[in-house]
Amino acid sequence: MKVVGKNYFYLLLFFCALFFSCANDDDYYAPKPKGYYRIELPEKKYQRFDNGTCPFSFDVPTYARVVPDPLHKDETCWLDVEYPKFSGILYLSYKAINNNLGQYIEDSRTLAVKHSVKASGIEEQMIQKDSSRVYGILYNIEGNTASSLQFHLTDSTNHFLRASLYFNCKPNKDSLEPVLNFITKDVTRMIESFKWKDEVSTKK
Repeated sequence: MKVVGKNYFYLLLFFCALFFSCANDDDYYAPKPKGYYRIELPEKKYQRFDNGTCPFSFDVPTYARVVPDPLHKDETCWLDVEYPKFSGILYLSYKAINNNLGQYIEDSRTLAVKHSVKASGIEEQMIQKDSSRVYGILYNIEGNTASSLQFHLTDSTNHFLRASLYFNCKPNKDSLEPVLNFITKDVTRMIESFKWKDEVSTKK
């Protein structure tokens, strides 16, 4: 009888210890915040892009390269500004205006707004440089969208250029934000330095 009583005592002690250890699980468990790999950003340096064929020029970072669009070989001024380090491409498509500027602007807006399904917001910023006749709209698209940055530029009479930035990865604003902020500065520099090359467009 004493042995049995002693066994019950040890069994009761075991369940008590198990109960208190389970009861304190919440005190010991804390979910770790999601982390991302550190991205080394290169030093910002720029050079002038002018291929001698297209009616425009602009500053481009030295860590990017401008190549012809491989999917539109018949469009000589459709270009890709590639960011190999970041798996990103700024797609540029150029069209000459032929009494259809309104349609080009509407198409550009439609292509930007289509991302509103997954966007948390879209900010439109007007572009107006009267001295060089560069006008347009910059679209900052917030949220986990395929394209976070788009814009178009025109001289309102002869030329129209549209641009859209894409990354070759699953959209994730948190992980892409440092790179997106970095490239956004390049896009700002591109717009600020952008010039049309023909004489009619550069008149004040």
